[in-house]
Parts: sequence; C-alpha cells; structure tokens
Amino acid sequence: MSTDDIAIRNALSSVPRPPRPGAFNAAMAFGWRGMLKIKHVPEQLLDVTITPVMFLLMFTYLFGGAIAGSTGEYLDYVLPGLLVMSVVFTTVYSGVSLNTDLTKGAVDRFRTLPIWRPAPLVGALLGDAVRYVIAGTVIMTLGVILGFRPGSWPGMFAALALTVVFSFGVSWLFTTLGLLLRSPSAVMNAGFMFIFPLTFLSNAFVEPETLPSVLEAFVNVNPISIMTDAARGLMAGDAVGSDVAISLAVAAGLTAVFMPLTSHLYRTRG
Repeated sequence: MSTDDIAIRNALSSVPRPPRPGAFNAAMAFGWRGMLKIKHVPEQLLDVTITPVMFLLMFTYLFGGAIAGSTGEYLDYVLPGLLVMSVVFTTVYSGVSLNTDLTKGAVDRFRTLPIWRPAPLVGALLGDAVRYVIAGTVIMTLGVILGFRPGSWPGMFAALALTVVFSFGVSWLFTTLGLLLRSPSAVMNAGFMFIFPLTFLSNAFVEPETLPSVLEAFVNVNPISIMTDAARGLMAGDAVGSDVAISLAVAAGLTAVFMPLTSHLYRTRG
C-alpha cells in the first residue's frame, strides 16, 4: 500500500475530531494572519511609518513659524493632534482590507470554517490595532527626537493607549463601509473623503479661537478635537477627565452601533 493510500485511509478513519477552537483562539489566529500579511508584504507598513513622519516634519517646519512663532512651540502643540490624526487615518485600511477579502473570496472560505463566526472580523481589527501602535510609536519617537518633552512620560503612553482604543471604535465604521461598497478603491476614497475634513476641521493644528465662529462651534464638538484635547492633557500631565471619558464613550458608541451592523453584513453579504 502506497503512502498516499495510507494517508487517505487515515483521513477517512473514524478518529475523534480535534476540539473546536474557542472564540478567543480563533480571533487570535486571524489577528496573527494580519501580522503574516505584513510579513509577506512589508510595504503595508508604509502608511504607518512614512506617512506620520512626513506629516510631522511638514507641519512642524512649514507651518510652525507662521502659526506659533517657533517650530519648538508648535511641535508641543501639534504632536498630540498628529498622533490622533495618523492613527485614525490608519483605520480606513481596516475597511479596505475587509473589502479585499470579500471581493477575492476569502470571506466565503472563512464562512465554511467551524469557528466563532465573528472571529475573522475581530481578529483582523486586533491585528490592525498593532498597526495603530506602530503608527503612534513612530510619531512619538520622532517628536522626542525633534525636541518634544512631555510633562508626564506615563501620560504620553496613556495618550497612545487612549488613541488606539478610540481608533478601534472608529475602525468598526470603516469595516461597515468595507462591506457596503464594491471595491477596495471605493472604500479608500470614501473613507478619506470622510476622515480628512473631520481631522482637519479640528483643533489638531490651530486653536479654535482663530477660526470663523461657525467653524469654531463645529471644532469644539468634533470628537477628533475632544480626543486631541485628551491626548494633550495626558501628555502634559493635566488631563481633563471629561475629555478622556467622552473619547472612551465615542469609541464605545461607535463599537455598539457598527459592530453589530458589520457582523450582520458579514453574515448576509455574498
């Protein structure tokens, strides 16, 4: 009997099935899949390494003197805002990645597996959270190299953690978008059309008092502005509890609304 025949007989024999993976293990496996995709296509990290560096250098040295009078003062002001902006921008790729899996048939294969049904979604977003940490770490490290000194080093890391949690909530919005639109390019275009005005019409780059009254009113209630205020406060060591609480509430609210919607679309869209 050949080796192939033995392998087939063993495959068809009545041996106990391996235990079904739990929800946590399944989600971690799909999170690791996201890491392996980066390993095989390292260019995926360009958006979380090169882009934050480009934004920080460009805003600090092109606009710092004009806006704040010196690049050093402006760096202290703009770094928390750029931290939030850079990480939130990365959330768009959660929807792009999910749409790519959908259009290439990977989602159909995942549906046939005996696993917790939301595992591919949750795992992918957990993998994306690693990208958020990388983006935040890159921009904070460069900021320190350029001369930024936080009032509280633990607060600086707390600002990164809060930004990652906030962005995790935002990413559910873009996964919903990724399941509604027909192509990855459409998801990317629609995502940046939404996120660009929301981030630039915030207090990340200029004081709201310098803006027209209508824009100032919008900026003051913009969740990105509140998240930026929370990051600034944590880095300075004098965070306002309401800013942190609102940022966490926004993340929780987005997750509560868009996670079930994403899960429904994931189950029903073919």
